[in-house]
Amino acid sequence: MILSDSILFSLSMLDTGALLFLLIYFLITLSDLECDYMNAQECCSRLNQWTMPKLVAHVFVSTILSMHGHFVLVFLNLPMTMWLIYEILTIPKGNLGLYDPTEIHNRGQIKKHMRDCMIYLGYYLIFFFIYLYCMITSLLKDDPLRRKDDEEIIYEF
Repeated sequence: MILSDSILFSLSMLDTGALLFLLIYFLITLSDLECDYMNAQECCSRLNQWTMPKLVAHVFVSTILSMHGHFVLVFLNLPMTMWLIYEILTIPKGNLGLYDPTEIHNRGQIKKHMRDCMIYLGYYLIFFFIYLYCMITSLLKDDPLRRKDDEEIIYEF
């Protein structure tokens, strides 16, 4: 193992928290577009620059969890990883990215993108608390006091 479990889950929690803030930014930007506070070109350029870092952050958490042997959490993260990769791979030719300014107002794509952001928010919120629980249990498993024998407690650090 490269990291202790408490540091691993703290890092996973930090990454998931950053993804939560990023998805809130996505929701705010899409709602600004919906209310005509922002034009489509500006909105899509802002959102497209964050689609690849969102995938990288999610794959990073899955990778470090698999390196440490937490395969249940990796398998729970796998559907979202596959979906994010599928979204990026199915971008039509000629579009500027996942969010295209010429198509975002067509066929209710704003509502679809907002629905997807809400699903992502729920998913990452659940995993934030799963990682919090795992971090707390890993901290409780470790012995905070270094002991030589069962009866003797060393108070110096």
